[in-house]
Amino acid sequence: MPTVTLPMNPGLDHLRKLARRLQRAVRAREPRGLDLVATHHPDGAPADPATFKLSAAQLVVARAHGFRSWPAVVRYFAVVDAHRWDPADVPADEPVAHRFLRLACLTYSAEDDPARWAAAAALRPELPDDDVWAAAAANDRATVARRLRGDPTLATRPGGPYGWRPLFYLAYSRVSPADDAPGIAELLLGHGADPNEGYLWHGLPTPFTVLTGVFGEGEQGAAHQPRHPHSSALARLLLDAGADPNDAQTLYNRQFRSDDDFLEILFDAGLGTGDGGPWHRRLTDATDTPAEMLRRLLLWAVVHGQAARVDLLLRSGVDPGFRDRDGRTPAELALRNGYPELAERLGGVPDADPVTRWVGAALAADPSTLDELEAADPGLRARVREQLPGLVVWATASRGAPALETLLARGFDVDARGRADGPTPMEWETALHAAAGENRTDLIALLLARGADPTIRDARFDGTPLDWATHFHHAEAIELLR
Repeated sequence: MPTVTLPMNPGLDHLRKLARRLQRAVRAREPRGLDLVATHHPDGAPADPATFKLSAAQLVVARAHGFRSWPAVVRYFAVVDAHRWDPADVPADEPVAHRFLRLACLTYSAEDDPARWAAAAALRPELPDDDVWAAAAANDRATVARRLRGDPTLATRPGGPYGWRPLFYLAYSRVSPADDAPGIAELLLGHGADPNEGYLWHGLPTPFTVLTGVFGEGEQGAAHQPRHPHSSALARLLLDAGADPNDAQTLYNRQFRSDDDFLEILFDAGLGTGDGGPWHRRLTDATDTPAEMLRRLLLWAVVHGQAARVDLLLRSGVDPGFRDRDGRTPAELALRNGYPELAERLGGVPDADPVTRWVGAALAADPSTLDELEAADPGLRARVREQLPGLVVWATASRGAPALETLLARGFDVDARGRADGPTPMEWETALHAAAGENRTDLIALLLARGADPTIRDARFDGTPLDWATHFHHAEAIELLR
């Protein structure tokens, strides 16, 4: 498991510099460098730091990033360089077909918005009649068919502003109407289009594949990054044509909402089995195995109380008998997040520690259990506040007013920073940020009434709650926070 994550748009030179820096640190006997070597080098800390070799530093850097060797790092970056996808600035003299494709397709950035797809649709009359990539994204079956009759190799030829093949543009396009998309996809696949085509967004190791584009959604939400209108039909076509169902980016993008139609399709095609497909073979150490992908999804479902998804994963053979990186089982996480019934379905936690039980009871808004726990251990509440001062943020994001009121009544700070995606001690944003980002006007009003400060800036983006509401175009939240 890596202890250091790669930055966006990483390069081999970045890790080379880290290795040289580590070599100098070890030779200077700096404690942090020596500790890193002791953790990741198979021989432990060097007996003579003054002779620590660059090759040894490279191995340590590789293993700290999750790679088994330095040659594996070199191979990985060769793949990254060949498949990098970096949505670039629009050139001033861009052809109309390229402009159309940039506007038509999801980019998985803050730019994704229905207004862009409408602008793309308005360009349709100006599109040249010989551009197969634009025709695929415009769902123009007649033009695609005509171009393939003239040159069948166009189905596998890169083009357009991103250097994608036509099928990929089709999968990421959100231009309406799209009723011809399944027929076009079938036509392209019949001419040799690769159902496993994919690219590494900003050079990061989880590939965005054709399936990823079809299933859609993601961090910006379903309004800004919707699934394709024919996602199920297209996904089945791709899977029947050989797309590997172990698609980590799809699992991530679709984890935020509780509908499981995509999972049922993927499980029918073998999700969780096999060797991970061509992308895992290309990237090996940098990507999860099929089993690891499903364990991640189970943990998210548990933490967010997605009971139906948990049941589906268990029925599909996912074993809950593992621990996360903090040493907690899925059952412990369920209890800690206020889902005791879910914890029992996952095997129970008969020896749960008092902090876990207190946090779970607070998130479940169960004052009777909190009173019992505090009567048995008078210092328990203070320990929880010391360990998780920003618990109000997670309570606001995950459980709403009852959990928030429960914590505020027991002395938690309404302006404490925490994380809106889990009960951790990391100090990112306030509860008011979390409510603003989700357009929860009821919670915004409650927090303001309880004295929340709307001028506090979060630690990641340096934005106020109003900035968050503005970023997500939440008119109602903006009105309350002005």
